[in-house]
Formats: sequence, C-alpha cells, structure tokens
Amino acid sequence: MSRGNVILAGLIGAGIQASRTPALHEHEGDAQDMRYLYRLIDLDQLKMDTTALPDLLLAAERMNYTGLNITFPCKQAIIPLLDELSAEARCIGAVNTVVLRDGKRVGHNTDCLGFAEGFRRGLQDAARERVVQMGAGGAGAAVAHALLSEGVQQLSIFDVDTARAESLANNLNQHFGFGRAVAGHDLPSTLNLADGLVNTTPMGMAKLPGMPVPVELLRKELWVAEIVYFPLETELLRNARALGCRTLDGGNMAVFQAVKAFELFSGVVPDAQRMLAHFQSMNS
Repeated sequence: MSRGNVILAGLIGAGIQASRTPALHEHEGDAQDMRYLYRLIDLDQLKMDTTALPDLLLAAERMNYTGLNITFPCKQAIIPLLDELSAEARCIGAVNTVVLRDGKRVGHNTDCLGFAEGFRRGLQDAARERVVQMGAGGAGAAVAHALLSEGVQQLSIFDVDTARAESLANNLNQHFGFGRAVAGHDLPSTLNLADGLVNTTPMGMAKLPGMPVPVELLRKELWVAEIVYFPLETELLRNARALGCRTLDGGNMAVFQAVKAFELFSGVVPDAQRMLAHFQSMNS
C-alpha cells in the first residue's frame, strides 16, 4: 500500500476524550503503511451540542475528511443531514459511520455487527429466551437488532423515554415478527424472569458513573452485557461479576465496529485480530 493513500477521519460525540478509537484506527493504518490521521471532535470540549452537526459536517467536507464516526448523542440526529443510508443503517434508524466521498454523505451502521461479533465470541451458548435491554437510543437500536438476529426470543426494552422504547419495539417487530420486542414497564418483575441484561445507555461511562439498574435486581443466573468500554469494567459489570454472573464488556463491540469503519473509510480490509490485540494492550 502506497504512503500516498491518505485517510483523515474523526469521531463526533460528547465526552469522548478517553476514546480508544483514534489509536485503533491509526495503529492499523501504520500497519497497513497508510498515512492515517484520526481526530476527536468532542462536543463537550467545544461547548457545543447536536445543533452544531450541520456546521461540523460542512467543515469536515471542506477539510477533505474521508469520513466520520458518530457516537452519543448524535447517532440519530445526524440522519437528516445525510444524502444516503446503507440498508442496515436505514433498517436500524441510527448511524455511527459517515463516509464522505464524491460530494456525498453516506451513513452506515457498524455498531450492529460489532455487538453481534462480540456476543458470539463472549456469550455464544448463553440462554436467550428473554432479555432485558436498557436504552433505546442510537446504540440501543443497533444492539437490539443484533440481539434479535442472534436468536433472542423476546427483548424487553426500557428507556427513560417510554415513547422511544415503544417506537424501537415497533420497528423491531416489523423486521423480526410481532411480539419479539416490547417496551418494558415493570423492571423488577421483567428482570426477575430474564436470562440476560444488556446496557446500551451511556450510564457507567467515566463522565456518567453509576448503574442503569438497581444493584439489588442483579442475580447470579443473569448474564450481563455492556457496550460502554471506557472504563472497560463499569460499575454494572463489577457488581455482576461479584455475584458470579457471566459478563461481556464493551471492548469487542468497540473493536469490531472500528474494523468495519476502517474498511469503509480506507477501502482496505484491516486485520481484525491485530486490532483486537492492540485494544487489549491499551487496557492491560
């Protein structure tokens, strides 16, 4: 690969200073002999919110960015600003990767396959009759699609915004069949009957410490999955492990969504195992 292949990418989100994504992309770019630069565009640092997205996208185009990753709280707000959506992004209703090419902004979703790959690797034989998901935002939509694709029979979705949970459940049922997803209303009783619990909220991040569910609702029979990866061991995972629960941290999702985003930005298939090893080395 010629060093003439220059990739300039970035991540737009709030409170992202601890993100491992730039290092993942740049390290793999070096290994592929590319000039690969990846920048953080942190809304908190810039004292901006999602209303700045039109200006940030325009600035990225003017500065010849190859593409952008999109994270909390922008994964749905970005959609009206795009020219095209991949089939998966359209189905999920959330975007975490935007490719800027030939004057067009094309939205993709690599979160879904990222979570699915991590789930297959870490919880392959886990019971999946009933699962509780906390959160119905952009990441939650992608994870819910992944869970139902991976054989979860009924997914109960809880969100502080009940209408958002109901909207996501309706979308999922259109794709996977009536009754596969429901908006949850009674967390204690629903979790008591569940096989697994997945957190897709930002609760547990360094900037939002805490747990998405009361600790007393956890029990050792539950498996518990997390999408937050900084810190890699959230309060939820720490408490779940203390009870003897099987757990899945957010690391694999972080890596495998980045693997696909790298390919979309560069046109080159990266070495997924090398990226996973690099991620693990950053957390050791």
